Amino acid sequence: MYRCYRTLALVTPLLLTPALTAQVASPHVGYVYPAGGRQGTTVEVRLGGQFFTDANAVQVSGTGVTAKVLRQTKPLTQGEINALRDKLQELNKKTEKTPDDMKEIAGIKEKLSQAAITVSPVLAENVFVEVTIADDAYPGPRELRLGAKTGWSNPVVFDVGQLPEVRQEKESFDPEARPRPALARFAKPRHFTPETEIKVTLPAVLNSQLMPGEVDSYRFTAKKGQHLVFRTRARALMPYLADAVPGWIQSVLTLYDADGTEVAFSGEFANRPDPVLTYEVPRDGEYMLEIHDALYRGREDFVYRIEAGELPHIMSVFPLGGQANVKTTVTLEGWNLPARSLVVEAKDMKPGLLPLSVEANCLRSNAVPFQAGTLPEIAAQEPNHTIAEAQKITLPVVINGRIGKRGEWDVYRFEGRARQEVVAEVWARRLDSPLDSFLKLTDADGKVLAFNDDHEDRAQGLITHHADSLIRTTLPKDGTYYLHVGDAQRHGGPAYAYRLRVSEPRPDFELRVTPCSINARPGATAPVTVHAIRRDGFTGPINVSFKYAPVDFGLAGAQIPADQDEVRMTVLVPSTARPAPIQLDMEGKATIGGRQVTRPVVPAEDMMQAFAYHHLVPADHLLVTVSKDARARFPARLLNNQVVRIRPGGTALVYFAVASGEASDKFQVLLNEPPEGITLKKATFQKGGAVLELHADAEKVKAGLRTNVIAEVYPSSGSSGKPSRFPLGTFPAIPIEITGN
Repeated sequence: MYRCYRTLALVTPLLLTPALTAQVASPHVGYVYPAGGRQGTTVEVRLGGQFFTDANAVQVSGTGVTAKVLRQTKPLTQGEINALRDKLQELNKKTEKTPDDMKEIAGIKEKLSQAAITVSPVLAENVFVEVTIADDAYPGPRELRLGAKTGWSNPVVFDVGQLPEVRQEKESFDPEARPRPALARFAKPRHFTPETEIKVTLPAVLNSQLMPGEVDSYRFTAKKGQHLVFRTRARALMPYLADAVPGWIQSVLTLYDADGTEVAFSGEFANRPDPVLTYEVPRDGEYMLEIHDALYRGREDFVYRIEAGELPHIMSVFPLGGQANVKTTVTLEGWNLPARSLVVEAKDMKPGLLPLSVEANCLRSNAVPFQAGTLPEIAAQEPNHTIAEAQKITLPVVINGRIGKRGEWDVYRFEGRARQEVVAEVWARRLDSPLDSFLKLTDADGKVLAFNDDHEDRAQGLITHHADSLIRTTLPKDGTYYLHVGDAQRHGGPAYAYRLRVSEPRPDFELRVTPCSINARPGATAPVTVHAIRRDGFTGPINVSFKYAPVDFGLAGAQIPADQDEVRMTVLVPSTARPAPIQLDMEGKATIGGRQVTRPVVPAEDMMQAFAYHHLVPADHLLVTVSKDARARFPARLLNNQVVRIRPGGTALVYFAVASGEASDKFQVLLNEPPEGITLKKATFQKGGAVLELHADAEKVKAGLRTNVIAEVYPSSGSSGKPSRFPLGTFPAIPIEITGN
């Protein structure tokens, strides 16, 4: 039986990189398999990663899901591998083997198999977890974190599903019989294990992991007239792979009939790497679904889930948004939908991005983004494809339109004033429209005054092709102006919808904080980075503070200076250990147009894609763990909380109170990622205090720079005086300003 849910569904992308602090090595979960389970069941899952020392707890966000650690395994050393091989050889020499011998042989082969297929050291440790999902647990993605001796891990996605779960167990290969194949980024297809074909009954969720060169196959029976949907979740589970190109799992789905003829194929959906395959069954019979990575890559963290069956699935919606607090009717296109329209009630229309989903036969569809805005809204009126047909608009306004045909343009005209600043912004790709917008502004004579193809929005951490357009310009004179909207690839169709905002600048900002997990010793200071995503030319300073936090937390360097997009701050954690992680809520305040604006600081991870690119991927919570280890060696506080001012070429002394009376020759102080041109000239320790002398290079720094400097204390090692790998402590962030000569 499926449980019905008639509310808007929120899909929250999650993080998959380790939380880093200068205090302790945090546990890092690289994958969870299977990455979900059905309501009303208990499932055993495996977590792969590193720094799992004494893993003892599991936390799952939301209600209705509990979990506990069952056991833990670590990778075999080379000595252990050799000993197992010797034992296997000894057992194989026996002419008559007992049942116990056969059991031991199988166990040794399994251990050697796991050792052989471990592709990456960062995935080598395993923790097995039992997850219990209540009957009424709300379906959808959750955040799962592992608790270990050094604190809590980064979050990974764990889905609560409604369908029966099929888990494909890989057939282990015998490492004594054949060698492990070499990995290649662009390898020819080859089977890492004997190709597996599983017979399944739909509907179901298909779970497995792709290994190098592997193709997974699922055979099922279907009836004529069925509208089947196969919805993949792979990149949604693992947003970015730091050490792989293109930087995510690029899976493809192929469907074959009983004769082995390909009848359907899908490589992506809504310009996102996770494919969705749809198929109307023409005749009764057996069919086979195949999945593999497009480049035939694979390893343990190439985890996927395929929701398969006659499932409700939204392909596109129109309009892509509506005015906040106003009831909006949305038309739907898709498969197995209960209706062709959906009314979004005014009470649900709060400003921002909302997730829309529907239900059919008590099964929830995919969620699609829907934007609620605060400006007046109108619909595009056809025909409006030329200057002569241009639709008249009055600023400010949001226009809901679509590029209905290939090569088509939508044109809008408005009256402007000399020196009036105008912003035109398209929302399409960010709302899952296939439109790759191109935007241009012309005057009454047809002269192009401004144009834009792609504009990056750092708040959209899961988008890698920022295809939406934005123009911000000042009008030269009074008169009539024209905005032209088209597709950069000259594509079009009913799904090519957009929202075009045309207004004077509306300065604003969003905030992210990285990482989303802080693990520190009692009394320690941990660095974090707060990122500002500035909108419509807002350049002012932003003051950051805790919204809800225990009184014994502190925040140093808590301002993002004017014109800067990020700054590193430090969090002072309590001086006593806490048995459970503490959730911190932060907010930022700025003055815009004479009024104070407050925005939440959204937890996120700065995730690397394909060795180079970085993305801010949001998470549900910022968690702080104060470990049971010994107190921090250098709990310190800045004696003068004012900004430290340095002239180019000059120096400044910074004074700290330090709870340590040890000699200074035992320590070294290093600056952690300092701004270019700022160096530490000298550090002196004395009983109860420390003095740092900062220097500003006259050729590398300019007057007006405002930022924070973070210093760390390391123990000196031997006669070389080189610091060790791990710091003993971190000083609170030092706000500095480079002043004029």
